[in-house]
Amino acid sequence: MHKIDIDIQALMDYFGTWYQDDEKVAEARISQQLYPYTKLFQPIHMNRLELKNRLVMAPMGNINMGEEAGRPSSSMVAYFEERAKGGVGLITSGLIPVSQGLDPSLLEKDNLSYFPRISGNRVFNSGWRDIARACQAQGSAFFIQLTAGLGRVGSPECVQTHKKFPRSASFNPNFYVPNVTCFRFSDRTLKKIVKRMGQAALDAKAMGIDGVYLHAHEGYLMEQLANPAYNRRSFGRYSDPKRFGLDIVEEIRKQVGPNYPIMFRIDLSLALNECYGDRMTSDKVLKKFAAGRTPEETLTYMEALIEAGVDAFDVDLGCYENWWLPHPPTYMPPACFRQVAAYCKSHLADKGLKSKAGYEIPVVAVGKLGNPDVAEDVLREEQADMVMLGRPLLADPYWPKKAYAGQAKYIRPCIGCQDACVHEFVEGGRPQCTVNPRCSFEDKFPRELALSRNPKKIAVAGAGPAGMEAALTLWQRGNEVYLYDAADKPGGTVRYGIHGGYKVDLENLLSWYEARLAVAVESPSFHYFPGTLASVSLLEDERFDIILCATGAKARTLSFEGADQAVSGIAFCQKPELAEGKKNIVIVGAGSIGMELALGLSDDPERKVTLVEAGPYAMQNVCTANRGYLLHYLQEKGGQLYNCSQALGYKNGEFRFKQNVSKTVPDPWVTWTPVLADNVNNPFRTPLREEWQERSIPCDLCIVAVGSKADDQLYKDLVTNYCAPEVRKLGDADRPATIRQAIHAGYRLGISL
Repeated sequence: MHKIDIDIQALMDYFGTWYQDDEKVAEARISQQLYPYTKLFQPIHMNRLELKNRLVMAPMGNINMGEEAGRPSSSMVAYFEERAKGGVGLITSGLIPVSQGLDPSLLEKDNLSYFPRISGNRVFNSGWRDIARACQAQGSAFFIQLTAGLGRVGSPECVQTHKKFPRSASFNPNFYVPNVTCFRFSDRTLKKIVKRMGQAALDAKAMGIDGVYLHAHEGYLMEQLANPAYNRRSFGRYSDPKRFGLDIVEEIRKQVGPNYPIMFRIDLSLALNECYGDRMTSDKVLKKFAAGRTPEETLTYMEALIEAGVDAFDVDLGCYENWWLPHPPTYMPPACFRQVAAYCKSHLADKGLKSKAGYEIPVVAVGKLGNPDVAEDVLREEQADMVMLGRPLLADPYWPKKAYAGQAKYIRPCIGCQDACVHEFVEGGRPQCTVNPRCSFEDKFPRELALSRNPKKIAVAGAGPAGMEAALTLWQRGNEVYLYDAADKPGGTVRYGIHGGYKVDLENLLSWYEARLAVAVESPSFHYFPGTLASVSLLEDERFDIILCATGAKARTLSFEGADQAVSGIAFCQKPELAEGKKNIVIVGAGSIGMELALGLSDDPERKVTLVEAGPYAMQNVCTANRGYLLHYLQEKGGQLYNCSQALGYKNGEFRFKQNVSKTVPDPWVTWTPVLADNVNNPFRTPLREEWQERSIPCDLCIVAVGSKADDQLYKDLVTNYCAPEVRKLGDADRPATIRQAIHAGYRLGISL
C-alpha cells in the first residue's frame, strides 16, 4: 500500500477548490494594505553574507540563453543585471549542469549545449564573472544554481544523437518517452559528479559569485538519488538515498571553506501518492514511484544536510509527474506552499539547528507570492524567513522597488500562463515573459524608450492587449495617440476570459493596464475613447498619419446539425447565466478556454460536463503544468473528456458525435507524461488507426470553443478607402494567437514606427 500524508492530501484537495472562497481570491489581487513592508525589506544573513532584503529571485531556467558552447551571453548578463537594478536582494541563476559527458541527455547534436556552463575553462567562466559583477554593482547578491544532472528528466534524444541511453539513479523510465529506459549510473561515475560539483563551486567562488544553490528537487538527478521513489539501488554507496546529496555538500564545503553560502532546493514530498491515489498501483509508469520520501524523512535529510554544511533551504512540493505543483500556474492559489515552508521552519527552530557559521537557517517560501501583501504576510506570520519570486520578476524586474515605494498598482503582474517563461523553451526558444516584451531582450530593447524623431498622429482601433500596448508605447515615444474601443472598459476578449476565481491573475493584468491608461489620459497627447466603435468615416475624418487595427478576433464556428443552437465560448463568457439550471453541458473543443470553462462548470456536483475534442490531446500546445492542473482537477470533479472525436449534431436535448475508439488513441487523462512538441521525433509514437463509433449523450447546453479567427474587416475597409498613408493590423486582428503574441506584437510595433 502506498503511503499517503493526510496534511498533503488535504492541501492537494484544497488546490482544486480554493477559488470558490472569495476571501482567498481577493488575496490574489495585487494590493498594498500592509504597506509599509517592514518585513520584506529587512536585511538577513545567509552564512556570513548579509542580504539587503528578504526577496530572492527564483531559478528561472536560462536554457538557450548562453552561446552554443555554453558561455553566458551578453543578453544573459543584461537579463540578470535588470533584475538587480529592480532591487531584489538575492538573484539565483537557472540550473547549470556540471555533468556534461557523464549525463548523455545534456548535450545536443555536435556537442552543443542548450544550458549555460561553468567549468575550469576560462571561456565559460568569464561570462559568470560579468554577471556577478553586474548584479553586485546594483547591491544584489548572485548565486549560481548547480545541478548534478538531469537523469530521467533529460532529453531522450541522446539515444539517437549520441547512441547512448540516458542515465538515472536506477532503471527508470524516461519522463518524456517512457518507452526509453534510463540506465543506472555507476557509483564510480556518481563520485566523479560529486568531484565536479565541488570544482564548480570553487570556480564560482573564484568568479566572484556570492554563493551556490543546489538543485535537489523536482526529479532532477540529485532528487533521483535522494528519493526511494527513483533510487531503488540495493547495494553500493549510493543505495543510501541521503548519501549522494551529503557527499556533494561535504565536497563543496571542503573546496570553498566554511564561510561560503550553500543554499539547497528541496521538495518536502513528491506528493505523487496524494495526487494520483489508486493510479499509483495501476499505471505502469507511476507504480514505479510509489515509495516516495515522506515529509518526516525529508526533515531528517535536511538535518543531515545542515550538519554537512547547508546554510538555507527553499522548499515546496511535487515533481515532473505533477508539474503544476513545482510550477504553479494561474489556477493555483496565492502563497500555495506557505504551510510547507512553515512546517520546515518550525521543525528546524524546535531542533535549534544553526549553520556551521552559527546563523539560523533561513527557510524560503515559494509559489504564487506576486502580491506584495501576501509575501509580507508570510513573513509577518513567521511562516518563512524569505520569499522567492520567479515569474513575477520576469514580468516586472522592478517589483521590489515599486513595492518599497508603495506603488503596487504599477507592478506589471505575472498571469501564470507559463507560455513564454516555460513553454517557450520547451518548444525550442529561450525563456521570455508574456506580459513583459523586454524580458530576455534587455540588451536590445532599452527600458527608456527613444523618442520618435518625427512624431505622428496615430489611431489605434481596439483596446485589447495588443492595442493598449501599442498605443501606450507609441505615446511614451512622443506621438499623439487616439485609442478607440467599442467596449466601456479596456481588455478586449481578455476581459471575457475572467470567468472564474482561478483567473484572477488576468484581473491583475487589466488593472495594471487601466492604471497606465489613467496616467496617459492626463496627457494632452493621449486620447482614449471607450464605448466608441471605430469606423471608416470616423478615422478618415481625423486625417491620421498611421492607423493601427487591433480589432481582435471572433469565434470560429463548426458545421454540424444544430450548430446554430450552440453558443460560442466567448459568448458564454459574456453571459455565464446561460448555464443556470443546465445539468448536461457539452463543450466542443478542449483547448484552454474549453478546459477552463469545464473546470468552473464542474464545480456544481449535480452537473455533468463533457468535453469533445477532435485532436488526440487536450490543450496540446499549452504548458505541461497548466494543462496538468486542469486535466487533473476536471477528472477529480467528474468531468468527461472524449478525444479524437467529432461533433455530428445537437438536437432535442441530445448531442451526437463520433469517437475514434481504436486502442491507438492516447488516454486523454494522462498528466504524468507530457505531450511532445511536433518537431520532436519519437520513434515509439504509435500511428493512429481509425475505428469510429457514434455516440449520443444528454445535452441541454452546447458550447463551441474551437478557437477564433481574425476580425479584420475594418482593416480591409480602411485600406480600400486609403484612409491614412499607413494602415497596419496587429494582435488577433492579424493572426489569432496568445496574449503573449498580442502584447509582444503591440510593443514591437510601437517601438518600430
